[in-house]
Amino acid sequence: MTTTICASADVARSARIGPRSRIWHLAQIGDGAVLGGDCVVGRGAYIGPGVHVGDKVKIQNYALVYAPARLEAGVFIGPAVVFTNDLHPRAVDVDGELKTGRDWSPVGVLVRAGASVGARAVCVAPVTVGRWAMVGAGAVVIRDVPDFALVVGSPARQIGWVGRAGERLEKDGDSVWRCARTGERFMEEEGQLHEI
Repeated sequence: MTTTICASADVARSARIGPRSRIWHLAQIGDGAVLGGDCVVGRGAYIGPGVHVGDKVKIQNYALVYAPARLEAGVFIGPAVVFTNDLHPRAVDVDGELKTGRDWSPVGVLVRAGASVGARAVCVAPVTVGRWAMVGAGAVVIRDVPDFALVVGSPARQIGWVGRAGERLEKDGDSVWRCARTGERFMEEEGQLHEI
């Protein structure tokens, strides 16, 4: 399979698109963006200039990934997810003049390998979503999410742990968690989960 870019997609000439990636209708890929191999970018999704996307990432319809976001390999971004990039958003400065790109320093969202961000979630930069973590649909993430954590709500709060299969982990003794589907086991220490 070769790379597929729909005719209605707007892909900057300076963007680098990896092999076998598919970019669907009305998607936008900005200047200098890097998209790894085997990625899927859904209808109307926006990947800003300079954004880095790893291999095997799925970015669903109408997601907005603003620079300087970075998505590691195997990440899932649900429909209509938004990653912000401005700590102090204003259209005008204190004198009432229209702000330009020189008037702010963008901050980014980092989504670590294998993590999932559910539909319509908002990640308010700067935050990191840890490896294999899961952000529930509609959540508003304002602080870092630990590896394997399951977070929901506004603001997002942790309600459990998930394994690589995306299923909620079950308690299996003192500080030990287990995935019923895969058999993976994890140790919880000081609010972090580590594979056994």
